[in-house]
Amino acid sequence: AHDPRFDDTATHHPPALSDRLTPCLAARPRELHDTTLPTVVNSLASAPIGFPPTASPSLPLDPPPHWQPELAMASAVFFLDLKGKTLLARNYRGDIPMSAVEKFPVLLSEAEEDSSAVPPCFSHEGINYLYIRHNNLYLLALTKRNTNAAEILLFLHKIVEVFTEYFKALEEESIRDNFVIIYELLDEMMDFGYPQTTESKILQEYITQESHKLEIQARPPIAVTNAVSWRSEGIRYRKNEVFLDVVESLNLLVSANGNVLRSEILGAIKMKCYLSGMPELRLGLNDKVMFETTGRTTRGKAIEMEDVKFHQCVRLSRFENDRTISFIPPDGEFELMSYRLNTQVKPLIWVECVVESHSGSRIEYMLKARAQFKRRSTANNVEIIVPVPDDADTPRFRTNIGAVHYAPEQSAIVWKIKQFGGNKEFMMRAELGLPSVRGDDEHGGGMTGGFGGSMGGIGAPGKGAKRPIQVKFEIPYFTTSGIQVRYLKITEPKLQYPSLPWVRYITQSGDIAVRLPDAV
Repeated sequence: AHDPRFDDTATHHPPALSDRLTPCLAARPRELHDTTLPTVVNSLASAPIGFPPTASPSLPLDPPPHWQPELAMASAVFFLDLKGKTLLARNYRGDIPMSAVEKFPVLLSEAEEDSSAVPPCFSHEGINYLYIRHNNLYLLALTKRNTNAAEILLFLHKIVEVFTEYFKALEEESIRDNFVIIYELLDEMMDFGYPQTTESKILQEYITQESHKLEIQARPPIAVTNAVSWRSEGIRYRKNEVFLDVVESLNLLVSANGNVLRSEILGAIKMKCYLSGMPELRLGLNDKVMFETTGRTTRGKAIEMEDVKFHQCVRLSRFENDRTISFIPPDGEFELMSYRLNTQVKPLIWVECVVESHSGSRIEYMLKARAQFKRRSTANNVEIIVPVPDDADTPRFRTNIGAVHYAPEQSAIVWKIKQFGGNKEFMMRAELGLPSVRGDDEHGGGMTGGFGGSMGGIGAPGKGAKRPIQVKFEIPYFTTSGIQVRYLKITEPKLQYPSLPWVRYITQSGDIAVRLPDAV
């Protein structure tokens, strides 16, 4: 049967997609029912997320005649410390003994002993345990039903997101200090075990942290029961503006001889919307699939995005049909989408290092950093962190730009350059003493023993893993992938106001590691 939730012609917008998992799982109940909870989670890795259900050869499509579909349902939610002690609990259905939580630490320990990869859910005596870890807490949901496991896990992540918005940090202390508000939030976010409102901006309109504000609004906002649950009606701004940031993080692993072993780009489109009414936005990117689908040609570069994840406001059916990103945005700041590009990328700041040891008493590092991007761009706040032996002392530095200092708490040399121009090249030389090596020489241990005892990684193999050089930077008005915003159209049919869209591109370092060479 046709599912109107994925039809743009329906009288309402798509449901709250919550990172695209919710509609997919709600739309495929009979595929998921006959599988156990761990099987459900594993099967999601290969399932198309967020699009209308299609036939899957790995999951049955025809349920037995006695079967009734079940959506996500939790009997109780617990907040536990790392020792398994209950800090706060909410019993929604009363169909399981609350003492069942006492078995969770034991079951978790057994699962950790049995496998290096601990599953996010397991069963014991007819009760299913689903949990996530956040900081020094475990968030645990219990249920007797063969419920939608991935949706419950997503709900636990939503709890973390909402509570972080309220309390800035979700930890033991914030739970103890705000337990009254937490109970109010839990009652609004889940009703009789079924997830309900999970938008923090909507919840903040009627669950406030200051008691005198409660008199302002006697009833929940319309958005709670509206099809557009992420945006309230009646929003007004004197100046209507949209700020869009395309932020890309570069992850790289480079060998000691300069070969790129692994590279990927993680991108995100973040927005700040200050628009009146209920505006409709359409965003166009230089998406390769869109050009192939529509038969259009592009003058510039087209990119092929992978692992695309949208905010719940995006109409997924429209995106699947013509690759247009159409949505009614939440008010304020949010992440519209994220993506990944698994492509070969050269290091934007190339780092070469030569390590020399001198008579077992000192060690010298010679670094050369070169910007491999165009002259018109500039990298800001560049940091090159070079690991050194733990027992190094008496550091001396020479460089033609920036500042260098020894950070003993990191066992590293930190070279900071405020602005690194494109196609520029700079040098740095550092020399450090090694007292433990001198001691080994005096006792006949020799240079190898001393280096082996230093955790900086200059010693013999097997004496401690080498730590790589880390590189950090930020390049404004630049993208590594070549992604471009082709257009951002804003329409509000009732108010018809002029608006100002602003677009900014930023490339920043993610996890960039350059392996150290052996000492010569």
